[in-house]
Amino acid sequence: MRPIKNKAPLALAAASMIMLTACGKSSSQTSKKQEFSWSTSAEISTIDMSKASDTVSFDQLRNTMEGLYRTGKNGKLMPALATSSTVSKDGKTYTFTLRKSKWSDGSPVTAKDFVYSWRRTVNPKTASEYAYLFEGIKNATAITAGKRPLSSLGVKAEGDYKLVVTLDRRIPYFKNLMAFALFFPQSEKAVKKYGSNYGTASKYMLYNGPYVQKGWTGSNLSWKMVKNKYYWDKKNVKIQQIDWSVQKTPSTAYNLYQSNKLDALSLDSSQTKQLAKKPGFQLINNGGTAYLQYNLQKDQNLANVNIRRAISMAIDRSGLCSTLGGNNQPAKTFTAKGVMYVGDSEYTSGVAKTSEAYNKYSKTEAKKLFNKGLAELGKSSITISIMADDTDSGKKTVEALQSELTQTLGNIKVETTTVPFKTRMARREEGKFDVMVSTWIADFNDAISFLDLLTSNNSRNYGKWSNSEYDRLIADSKVSASSSQRVSDLQKAEAILLEDEGITPIYYISTAYLIRPEIKNVYNDNLGGWQFKYASVK
Repeated sequence: MRPIKNKAPLALAAASMIMLTACGKSSSQTSKKQEFSWSTSAEISTIDMSKASDTVSFDQLRNTMEGLYRTGKNGKLMPALATSSTVSKDGKTYTFTLRKSKWSDGSPVTAKDFVYSWRRTVNPKTASEYAYLFEGIKNATAITAGKRPLSSLGVKAEGDYKLVVTLDRRIPYFKNLMAFALFFPQSEKAVKKYGSNYGTASKYMLYNGPYVQKGWTGSNLSWKMVKNKYYWDKKNVKIQQIDWSVQKTPSTAYNLYQSNKLDALSLDSSQTKQLAKKPGFQLINNGGTAYLQYNLQKDQNLANVNIRRAISMAIDRSGLCSTLGGNNQPAKTFTAKGVMYVGDSEYTSGVAKTSEAYNKYSKTEAKKLFNKGLAELGKSSITISIMADDTDSGKKTVEALQSELTQTLGNIKVETTTVPFKTRMARREEGKFDVMVSTWIADFNDAISFLDLLTSNNSRNYGKWSNSEYDRLIADSKVSASSSQRVSDLQKAEAILLEDEGITPIYYISTAYLIRPEIKNVYNDNLGGWQFKYASVK
């Protein structure tokens, strides 16, 4: 689903540390008031769902906004605003009946708000990085290319509480998409009222979810979520307030936890080992992968496939996972394990052979490939720069990579840069990087959530890797009537990506947490997202 804020684009630059805190309140105070505090390793980028692109922003949206469905425990789909739905025999027309609900100003949420929201996101003027997920909805691709009017998008309101969606083709994962915040409704009144300020601060927004956001100015590092008095299911929302803050140092968070000023924290490597038997210890599978993204357009050295393969084989993934802690596992595929199953088999097992051949740890082979690459470039040495977020995990990741690459490959100089999340995001979009430590968490339970990113024309393909056969296979997978053929196309495409080292997978993201037993029903949806609707303090 999105980059984790390094952690972030996951975006990650190594897995982000998300912690539950209590902002100075003791546990007894928190219990009495039904309040707790949650922290993240990076600042919010935006709460405009048409423009959001990272885990922190989507954590805000999934708890302050609501769409047709909600993702429950273990990724299970739950009804939200949709009370019922029907699908045509050809699988191309969905009709959703909506419940009556309200925006945070008391005005009604209607089917027209979905129509407006979707049209706004696919509008080329909005420049949404996620607009590609609308592909398959009638005319969406042509609209984002500027070839069709917004009014031709395959979504319409029949009265206030009936939404009809028309597809160009069957989309196997369509309902799962509807639980992703990108497809939630937006208030046209709010967008027009706030103009360019919309989504840039708490006050420039209307909300329809369990909570409303308060106090985020667009640049500060603390804010709140407060129970939404207009939420349709407010009777099941127990928590009155969640205090958020940005915390980048795990050791500081643990000290606060020990002094009863935090209710929970994510753990670094030493903490994971020391606290594994403590009450409240949890391992969370984030459904994501940390990987290296190469700027093939900017750096001719990295455009050489043998240089990229050498970098991959020089990385001791097991050692890196041990350094970072949590329960991260060495990755040999871009698609994270556990995201997609084919019958009883895990999807990534279908690309295991290719994965092992090009993403194993071998100093000897790495050195041979590197020397071969240098010869092809006509150079005796090269210099590369690796960028990551300025979090604890981001810093540890680039330090480990710098050490391994220089020691194993020899004639390479590795420079490292760690910057605030917003700075890294800006440099990424401007193409100002050589190698970026990134992460991606699935937006829904399907390999296409990963593989779509590396198609030639995808807006998130910042490294500009391109392969025509890969593009063809991904395109074919989207129109195949056979589920087995679709899986085959996806696995063949991923094999091409791994063989050509379009990206280098590093580890599958899993984070260890210590959460006080008093905190109940806060859950992760196994796609990197935290859900607070049913939370309570015992």
